[in-house]
Order: sequence, then C-alpha cells, then structure tokens
Amino acid sequence: MKVVHVSQPVTAGVAAVVLELAVAQRDRGWAVTVVCPPSGWLPARARELGVDVRGWAASRSPGPSTLTETVRLRRLLNELSPDVVHLHSSKAGLAGRLASRGARPTVFQPHLWSFETANGSLRPATTVWERFASRWTDLVVCVSDDELAAGRSAGVTAPAEVVCNGVDTTRFFPGGKSAARRRLGVPEDVPLAVCVGRLAELKGQDQLLAAWPEVLRRVPDAHLVLAGDGPMGASWRARYPGSSVRWEGHTDDPAAWYTAADVVVLPSRAEGMALVPLEAMACARPVVAFDVGGVRQSVADAGAVLPPGDLAGLADAVAARLADPASAAREGNRGRRRVELSFDRGRMTDQIAVLVEKLTASERAS
Repeated sequence: MKVVHVSQPVTAGVAAVVLELAVAQRDRGWAVTVVCPPSGWLPARARELGVDVRGWAASRSPGPSTLTETVRLRRLLNELSPDVVHLHSSKAGLAGRLASRGARPTVFQPHLWSFETANGSLRPATTVWERFASRWTDLVVCVSDDELAAGRSAGVTAPAEVVCNGVDTTRFFPGGKSAARRRLGVPEDVPLAVCVGRLAELKGQDQLLAAWPEVLRRVPDAHLVLAGDGPMGASWRARYPGSSVRWEGHTDDPAAWYTAADVVVLPSRAEGMALVPLEAMACARPVVAFDVGGVRQSVADAGAVLPPGDLAGLADAVAARLADPASAAREGNRGRRRVELSFDRGRMTDQIAVLVEKLTASERAS
C-alpha cells in the first residue's frame, strides 16, 4: 500500500494527526510519504521517525499562488504514484483535488470546513467549492459528528465517515501537579487556569482574556497561562495587560502545562474536534470550553461546555473549578477514563487504516 499524506499546515493539531497516521501506517508495512511545506515541525519530526518527506512550497491560505502550488503538487503525485492520496485541511484539500481530479483514490480530511472559518464573499465561494469537489473525493473523513453534519448541511455529497481524533495516552497521562509546577516555575499554591493553542482569532483567547477579570473577582489569587504563539500575540498582550496572566509562548511540552493546571480552557470560536481537550482529559484535568465543533462529543461530563461566546458563563465555570479543586479533580478523572475508552490514538489510526483498505479494495474491484 502506497499512501501520500498532503498537509498544510505543518504545526499544531492537524500536523499532530498527520504524524500519528503516517507513523502508524508505516508500522503496518505501508509505503508512506508526507508531502508538506518545509517549514514547521512536521517535516523534521517525520524524518526523525523514519517517514519519507517531500517538500511542497504552499501558503496557508488560497491566493494567487494556488495555481502554481497545484501544478507542483500534481508533479509530486505523478512521481510518487500512490494508491491513495490523503489530503489534510482546506488548503491541501483544494490543491490536492485540483491536482488529482479523481485520477486516483482521494481521502479528504477537513479538520474544520473552510466555509466555517471564511469571512465575507469568501464564505459562499468556499461552500460552492466543497460541493463541487465532492466529485473528486472518494471519502471525506470527519473528526466529529458536528463536522459531518456541517458538511452535509452545506451540500457536501461525497461518501463520509466520522473518525474522532485520538491522543497518545502514554504521552499524556495523569502526573504530579506539584512537580510539574516546580519544573515550570509556577507557585504551588496558586489556582491555575491554562489555555494551550495558537494565538489567533479562531482560537478565541481574547474571549478568555475578556472574561478573566470576572474570574479574578471570584478567585483573586488566580493565574492564567497562555501557552502558544501566533499572529494576535502582540495585539492581545497590549490590550490585556496584567500580572495574573503569563504569556508562555510556544511550548514543546503541553503535557507539563496540563499537569500543572487546575483547569484547562478552550475558548475557540470554531473547531473540528480539538486535540487540546482530549490531551487535557488524558492528563486528568477538567475542561471548560465553548460548544463548537466536536467539543460536546469529546468533553461530555469531564468539564463544562458552554454556549459559544457566553463570557459570563465562561468566567463562572473557570472560577468554580479554581475554587473547588476536589470537584475539578473528579471531573478530570472522568475525562481520563473517557479518553482511554473512546479517544486513544490507536483507535483512530486503526479506523483510518480500515477505511483506506476498503477504499483501495473497492477501487481494484471496479
């Protein structure tokens, strides 16, 4: 079996899923290649783990360079001649399906539909594209029931399956809070909320920062750590000053921050199924999040799921868990059990492998 994974972006959750799938499929004895831009940690990490990587210069968003990027990708795919092309996220889905146009079995995994993040006139255009591209898509893999429902509501007719994201429960596991805080330089006795993610409007840290003064009113000694970097970092630092907020920047060890936390917050405006809640739950930490794509399905009773944009509810839910660590710990334990049962990475990679094998078997039969 020859599989090519095409990915843009090359960092954060999408890259993590691509790497997990590539390594698992390589371990099955498949010939696996990751095609992606040469920047970011994905290509370097994939090579370290023995996965073949081919560079593909591509920007994150569609634009004037898309035609050139599509031509480059078409040449790469012709050279590699895979049995299956697996496209990850909107940009790879655009270029990859234009490049192949149904010539070889194609799996598209949106990791959040483009029309859910586009603004203005681009939103209807992306919806029309996703409908049209169904003809060149043998299988859509959605990471949550919400993502599948959104695609069907938008008129995406390609065959589709839900395969929920999974995390490595041997890397993310319950650990000692005190030891983690000592290592990270966090006072042992402060109530601590942690938010891990790219500093971008879609991830919604500005909503958490706007609610934070009310958390402080309820829990005056509380601290907030924002672990991540991104385009909105400088602007938000200037807009939301305060000694109770620590801007940690990018971290290569999110598990340490989950372990140090009393509660993990996901204030996103949109998601497919975010990895952050699953990773936090695997570390036995409660999650407070807005009810965007996949959150209710993943978190369930391991925290609080709030209406999108409910800043008062967000502040109340965060403060309640900081003020009552025993109750928060019980939610965290429920989360760990939930991840072990339903969101382990092995379950995810096995389900994808079965779907790819069925797809190629059907192609051979036809």
